[in-house]
Amino acid sequence: MSNGAAPSVADAIRAAADRLSPTSDTARLDAELLMAHALGVSRSRMLITLMREEEPPGFAPLVTRRAACEPVAHILGAQEFCGLDFAVTPDTLIPRGDSETIVEAALEVAPSASRVLDMGTGSGALLLAYLHENPGAAGVGTDASPAALRVAQTNAERLGLAERAQFHEANWLCEGWASDLGQFDLVLCNPPYVEDDAELDPDVREYEPASALFSGPEGLDDYRAIIPQLGKLLIPGGLAVLEIGAEQAPAVAAIAHESGFETKLRLDLAERPRALILR
Repeated sequence: MSNGAAPSVADAIRAAADRLSPTSDTARLDAELLMAHALGVSRSRMLITLMREEEPPGFAPLVTRRAACEPVAHILGAQEFCGLDFAVTPDTLIPRGDSETIVEAALEVAPSASRVLDMGTGSGALLLAYLHENPGAAGVGTDASPAALRVAQTNAERLGLAERAQFHEANWLCEGWASDLGQFDLVLCNPPYVEDDAELDPDVREYEPASALFSGPEGLDDYRAIIPQLGKLLIPGGLAVLEIGAEQAPAVAAIAHESGFETKLRLDLAERPRALILR
């Protein structure tokens, strides 16, 4: 303890990690991120210079929220994705490191796309990360949720990309949803792909929007709706990059082949199937 009265930052982090370990596989990291937030500094600055300081009074309530399985990103209001800081709320999926595979694949196969569509944009992460890396591109993000679109617009403004990104309310299950959008060099999409009866961790099941997670008994309903529409959305020679579940590559590829697409698979950092490129 720093003065005999209150635990040090280091002691408080250690105790919080012990408390969180039964429900979080990243308990120590969670505790460090929450402490840095309570201190109002970066995690790296905290680790280097502030570990002997007293625990701030705002830390304990944050740990209590995390112990109830509330996602760290919701507590912090932000999540890093492709090296960029994205605002997140319970109205959107939290951008995950696995989904960076979608952006990396798109930059590899379509590095100079000039017009990009992100279907089900959520926080805007896929579209804005691609636009950040390709300064010559502009794009459109669609989502059925007005609340999610407000988050995406906020992120575009925060990242200085608002002039190159537009956001529209649209539902790909509705007739004519894309009639005013035109065509694109590149389509990105992380659709709902979780089976309706799948068991999910509480921090996902209870805190993230079900409409962005579940897609029928096999998790394939949205692929069956999206893929047959891609031909009209893509210019000749255009590409689509779709996120898939780890076990879904054969089934989604079969749906794509029925619509006349060739497919190529990309693995994520854990060597699991993650992105399917349609040409």
